[in-house]
Amino acid sequence: MYGENASSKTERPLPVPDPGTLLADTSRDDRVGEFQGVAGPYWSLRPVGGGREWEVEPRYVRPALLMEQLRARTARLNARSRGEVL
Repeated sequence: MYGENASSKTERPLPVPDPGTLLADTSRDDRVGEFQGVAGPYWSLRPVGGGREWEVEPRYVRPALLMEQLRARTARLNARSRGEVL
């Protein structure tokens, strides 16, 4: 799981997820975003419905729970139906 070895003394590189993978940023109240890529020591995430990317240390990232994924996708579909995103 992403971020599990954050407290270990022998830090191993975390596996980089595929672009578009839904992740939760535990440093921002479990905010869900789509993985965009790596920017130096940070991972870039973007809100599922579109918007401004943010960067987070990989140790604060975990896979989004099924309920979080459903909530994020529903929000995107609602925004799309209102014409806010493509």
